[in-house]
Amino acid sequence: MTATKIFNHVDEGTWTGTPDGNRRRVLLHTDELMLVEFAFEKGGIGALHSHPHVQASYVAEGRFEVTIDGKTEVLEQGSSYIVPSNLVHGVKALKAGRLVDTFTPHRADFLD
Repeated sequence: MTATKIFNHVDEGTWTGTPDGNRRRVLLHTDELMLVEFAFEKGGIGALHSHPHVQASYVAEGRFEVTIDGKTEVLEQGSSYIVPSNLVHGVKALKAGRLVDTFTPHRADFLD
């Protein structure tokens, strides 16, 4: 059995393109939890979507318009939000920035 990776350093992880033109890298994951960093250019869109995973997100950098279940708010660096299971949500980058998302359980579709 492979040991679970429990630490991630700043330059680890491979950036991959997302279907909506942004980038993501999986930082750490177990079966129960996943930590993923997303990077957006100004104007980048995280298209409206839903999934069964509960998601908690932290705005590490930038300014985002965040829509969850039809409600929209503008969040800046240091802000955060939670998306309950199966709610439609998405973002628009008002400034270039990064989101750090957690998912429970992990997103198998993000793994190679």
